[in-house]
Amino acid sequence: MQLALSEEDQQFREEMRSYFTTKVSEEIRTTVAEGRELTREQIVQSMQELNAGGLAVPHWPEEWGGRGWSELKRHIWHEEMQAACVPVPLAFNASMIGPVIAQFGTDEQKQEFLPKTANLDIWWSQGFSEPDAGSDLASLRTTAVLDGDDWVVNGQKTWTTLGQYGDWIFTLVRTDPEVKKQAGISMLLIDMKSEGLEVRPIELIDGGHEVNEVWFTDVRVPAKNMVGEVNSGWTQAKFLLGNERVGVAPVGATKRVLARAKEVAAATIAEDPLFRARIVELENELLALELTALRVAAHSAGGEPHPASSVLKLKGTELQQAVSELVVDLGGPATLASGEGDATLAWYRRSTPTYLNLRKASIYGGSNEIQRQIISRGILGL
Repeated sequence: MQLALSEEDQQFREEMRSYFTTKVSEEIRTTVAEGRELTREQIVQSMQELNAGGLAVPHWPEEWGGRGWSELKRHIWHEEMQAACVPVPLAFNASMIGPVIAQFGTDEQKQEFLPKTANLDIWWSQGFSEPDAGSDLASLRTTAVLDGDDWVVNGQKTWTTLGQYGDWIFTLVRTDPEVKKQAGISMLLIDMKSEGLEVRPIELIDGGHEVNEVWFTDVRVPAKNMVGEVNSGWTQAKFLLGNERVGVAPVGATKRVLARAKEVAAATIAEDPLFRARIVELENELLALELTALRVAAHSAGGEPHPASSVLKLKGTELQQAVSELVVDLGGPATLASGEGDATLAWYRRSTPTYLNLRKASIYGGSNEIQRQIISRGILGL
């Protein structure tokens, strides 16, 4: 089955392809293509280059940088961006807190934060998970107590991805410990330079520093920095996580990695029918996921993602992991090689850290076990 585009949509695809391959730094795109880690400066530069062309936050309201595109055009934008090895706009800004502020924020918050968020002049961090409140997010214990015109925040967040780069952090806090746990949560926007806020690195299994702990000790936050009403944070959290799950199925990037694996390991694949079968199965599943992504987009209305966004999160992360495992299997001993080598050896050598790092994919944004529960209730009615 193939997606047949109208002449208008095909022209739009060409426009996106041209912009991504001519207006975004070639150095940045090469870094992505080779599987190397992007620097903070490269991520900022890429998003600002997209924003200059009105392509950083096309799904936002048009008054704040959105484009009013059809869902199909948004899909094409996302697919061509990944195919061109352009970094997807920083999710914390573009897909998480930006839409939340646009939907629930005050006029003052929108004016203050949305332009800077779209241009990555503010780097946002996410303060959701805690040591005892990950997938069971409603069990969070970080507290905020009103003291005059400030909320005083105490507690700890963990797994704060790229928090070492953060300027501000959108944080779920408990503002009423006496009510049902979901009902006593609020969302605060906190300047990460605030006195009493500390970021501590966590070393990952691949040896990288990608995630952090964030500690709050009597951190004072102006009351005007609360998003929505007091104790309405669970509504904003569900809205944010729904958007996160829609964007967490990187079909284009996964297809690109699989195509690169076929190119690099052509001789091995030609000699091994089991590898060929694995690749065909992955290609079919990626096509099915792509069609599901289009269906979810087409049925997402009123700012509320379709329940099938959990299917995207579940299957998308499983396919990411499966493709990364395939690359490691194709590379064999080359994935653990040391020293200098050609581009192919270097690509294989980076595949093992990537494989290890992507073990997280089926946990963040709500673990895949949680997604199965959502699917069983919200889609199957079980």
